Amino acid sequence: MQDMRENISAALKAAQKDQDKRRVATLRLVSAAITDRDIALRGKGKDSASDEEIAEILVKMVKQRDESSELYRQGGRPELEKQEREEIDIIREFLPKPLSDSEAEAAIASAIDETGAVSLRDMGKVMAWLKEHYRGQIDMAKAGAKIKASLAGGQA
Repeated sequence: MQDMRENISAALKAAQKDQDKRRVATLRLVSAAITDRDIALRGKGKDSASDEEIAEILVKMVKQRDESSELYRQGGRPELEKQEREEIDIIREFLPKPLSDSEAEAAIASAIDETGAVSLRDMGKVMAWLKEHYRGQIDMAKAGAKIKASLAGGQA
């Protein structure tokens, strides 16, 4: 089940062979983040990060680069913004395909039905269900806003 780990390792080897410096540097950062998570998990008695945990790491890395790229854009540093965008594209190759807006809305509706959520107090259950079933495929910040809007009518 270490499929993602193997894909990243194979991509790193291919990038080294092709002498693609941006790709090599980005994939090394990804590998280092996974290794850091593995080390942290060993302290908790677990061998290594699962594919779900690796996906979580990748989502976090994309989010960090997205924020940096926006700051570079605002600061008038297009070359650094471009670098961050390139890294985002490389990292996203290893994530499941993101859901479209309509697919995300259907997933949210399904999560609300599955969890029996009726008010804002149930929002945590819905978010947990989405994370379990759609990790790396759905923007949780946007999903949170949509869930809140859907459940606000049921507020007691």
